[in-house]
Parts: sequence; C-alpha cells; structure tokens
Amino acid sequence: MTDRKTSKSPVGIYVEIMRPFTLIAPALGIISGAITAYGASPKFTHNSETTELWIIKIALASVMASLLNAASNVLNQIYDIEIDRINKPGRVLVRGDMSIKEAKLFSLILYIVSVFSTLLINTGCFLMFLAAAVATILYSAPPFRFKKNGWVANLTIAIPRGILLKVAGWSVTKSILLPEAWFIGLIFGLFLFGATNSKDFADIKGDKSNGCNTLPVMYGKDLTVKIIYPFYTLPFLLIILLTLSGYFTGNRYLLVSLGVICTVWGHFVVRMIDKDPFEKLTENHPSWHHMYYLMFTLQIGFMLSYIF
Repeated sequence: MTDRKTSKSPVGIYVEIMRPFTLIAPALGIISGAITAYGASPKFTHNSETTELWIIKIALASVMASLLNAASNVLNQIYDIEIDRINKPGRVLVRGDMSIKEAKLFSLILYIVSVFSTLLINTGCFLMFLAAAVATILYSAPPFRFKKNGWVANLTIAIPRGILLKVAGWSVTKSILLPEAWFIGLIFGLFLFGATNSKDFADIKGDKSNGCNTLPVMYGKDLTVKIIYPFYTLPFLLIILLTLSGYFTGNRYLLVSLGVICTVWGHFVVRMIDKDPFEKLTENHPSWHHMYYLMFTLQIGFMLSYIF
C-alpha cells in the first residue's frame, strides 16, 4: 500500500474501490436467476445432486458475481482516473490512497478468483462468467476501451450485467439452453442498454475532455432523454407480453403486475432526468440509484413470480 492520504484503513480503501453498493445487484441477480429457474417449467427441480449442494452453489455463484463486478469496477477506475479527476475527485485512485499498480493487481486477482471459482458449479456458469469478464475488460481497458464509443459502450454493459448475469444464475439450477432463461435475460439487458446512461448526465465535462462519447456527450440532454425513454418502459411492457404469450412460466398475475409497476416507475425516472439531468446525489444523478432500485425490484419480482 502506498502512503495513504486519508485516515481510512487499508481494508477500508480496498472495500471502497470495489464500490460496495454496486455489488448488491449482481449477487441478487444470481440468487434471483437460480430461484426463478427452480420455479420455471419443469417446476421445482434443480440439476444438483442434493438440495444442500444446490444452495451452496447459489451462494458461491452470488459471491463470485459480486467479486466479478468489483473486478470490473476497479479496472474501470484505473483507466478512468483522468476522467475521475474532473467528475469524481473523491475516488480512491484520484486521492492517491492506492497506486495504479496495486489496483491492477487487485483487479486481476478478483477476475481470476471470480471466474475460475465457477468451475466448481458447472460449465455453463463458467462460460457465462468468462464471457462477462471479457466484456467488462473490453469496456474499460485499451486498446479496445469500448467505453469511448457510445452505443457500443451501452451494449458492453448490458450484455454482461443484464443478459449473462441472469443466465448465469439460471445455470446454477437448469440448463442454459432453455429459451426462457434468455428471454428473461433480454428484459434486463434491454433495460440496462438505455438506463446505464443515467450516470452520464453528471459526467459530461470529464467524459468530453477525455474523448468518451457517451450519449449525453454525443446528443445533448434533450435528445438523450428521448432516446433512453423506451428502455425505461418497453422492457417492462415486454414482461407483460411474454407472460400473456406463454413464454414465461411463472405466476401470470404477479408477472403482469411487475411489468405494470416497473413501467410506471421507469416513466417517472425519465421525467426526473428530464427535469434536472445534472443533479447529483453522492457521485451520480439520483436516477442512477433508481436504476439500481428498479433492478432490485425486477430481481425480487421475478423470483417471487416463479415460486408462488
């Protein structure tokens, strides 16, 4: 550890750079995906030898999902350090509480542990984690650094944190070859494809100065709000459509209710962005927090809809 610039302990600094709040969603996503698969047709079956082993695998996968997200968070801060000097000067690397070398080693360890530990679960889960890890590296690190490329950046976030996360959770319980797993993942992926821009409105200055062409940088506030609106509403309407069409095998009443609630919620989140796109709560616009709360609601909603 380098000479620290704050009074925080070394452990506290390592925890801070992982960004703990963002680690809840991936863990919950795995748990939700596994339990959703348990309630999907054929109902209340899993592919483990015993129920105890199945529960252990869910716990392992959920922890590893959080560690993989932490790995990508650390990697992103390494290559975003010049942007963070402008947008988020309170972050660990900008403050000098950890060196770039230390952060790279920490990120590498987190990647290795989180991905290869899933070999203890099954091959399908490992492949989902491996693909997600590759996507997060392509997003942040040169020479690819997809973060600089607007729509490509959104896609690189939506695939691992939306689609692959849900299918990875599903794989703990049932085969990833079942179409229902991918339809559910598609809901989350479509939502994140647009909703991920909620954090970018408050970061325009730093992103623009460092060549990161986020949607707010490319299109400005008004057009970006119009562009992202469908992604805050249509994925949730798709829940209703796929449920009524028989593609989702969970409780129809609960799934339709989930779709309605999230559609209305998403509508008001976009109105919040439109009203004041530059407002901050801690590091990001309040809509960024609502994006996570919506994710939590979706995760829990799917889980409950498939076990009741």
